[in-house]
Amino acid sequence: MHGEFKVPGGKLVVVDLDVVDDAITNFRLAGDFFLEPDEALEDINSAIEGLPANSDAKAITSAVQQSLPEGAVMLGFSAESVATAIRRALQRATTWKDYEWQIVSGPPLEPRMQMAMDQVLAEEVASGRRKPTLRIWEWNKPAVVIGSFQSLRNEVDLENAEKFGFQVVRRISGGGAMFMEAGTVITYSIYAPVELVQGMTFADSYAFLDEWVIIALKSLGIDASYQPLNDIASPTGKIGGAAQKRLGAGAVLHHVTMSYDMDGEKMVQVLRIGREKMSDKGTKSAAKRVDPLRSQTGMERADIIHTMVATFRGLHGLTESELTSDEIARAEELVAEKFGTEEWLQRVP
Repeated sequence: MHGEFKVPGGKLVVVDLDVVDDAITNFRLAGDFFLEPDEALEDINSAIEGLPANSDAKAITSAVQQSLPEGAVMLGFSAESVATAIRRALQRATTWKDYEWQIVSGPPLEPRMQMAMDQVLAEEVASGRRKPTLRIWEWNKPAVVIGSFQSLRNEVDLENAEKFGFQVVRRISGGGAMFMEAGTVITYSIYAPVELVQGMTFADSYAFLDEWVIIALKSLGIDASYQPLNDIASPTGKIGGAAQKRLGAGAVLHHVTMSYDMDGEKMVQVLRIGREKMSDKGTKSAAKRVDPLRSQTGMERADIIHTMVATFRGLHGLTESELTSDEIARAEELVAEKFGTEEWLQRVP
């Protein structure tokens, strides 16, 4: 069995192993990482040899850590990344290159349709009716998108949201609120078979699924990095945040919203949490916590998206696709049955 894991921002970890009588045998670790002293490599190999094949990531990580001699240095990888590579080998995880990726760009959708379309496309990928897909969202209406588990009244000033024309919707993934206005954000979703992140912790999968966009941002001269658990940031401020949902049908939905431009004063009037965080600093401080892509690059939003798409295509391949009539019809059904209902919006009052 063979497993690989490219550490986001780090090195490639490669493992080869067999399973005999439900135990790991003939284990070998390799990669382009740095490890001192040299003997530590055999220490790790010996520590993994004989472990139960059903060992979880925590047990494997602990075995690696305990095997290391005092003062050992691991550069470009970690005990956790070794565990991820092993679990991927044991569970026969896939890689980006195992799939023919498609892209859907636009058209602009009403906010509740955006929420429904995320569920629909993830389910379509899980069923095999759609190939793994990258979707670039387009907005033509202002909206506040709250996480699946957030309190509506604690998160949003509904009076001010109505005053400024913001529709409030709830998505199926967790995480925090997203403040959306037409032309001010860049949002994308990845719909992939769960095998792509097989063996990874949620934390590792966030960075793994967004490594391509970090590469794209760096090509634009932005010193971008991934900040656990789910932020994309630069030294001058937060750029955006990610959220994720694993569907029982066998797909992973991963979406990110990055700020292209922003009205910090309006944001803290609409979002209660944002207002409270800034209450002792003044509303102008909201803009300082986020450093939009427009101010960092001076580029048009469309040009940044073009670079992102070209980067994804160069790394993983990408062909054009469109939403089908069946997908649109199913999303409309979900709006009527779920995303457009007060019951869903108020699921956490």
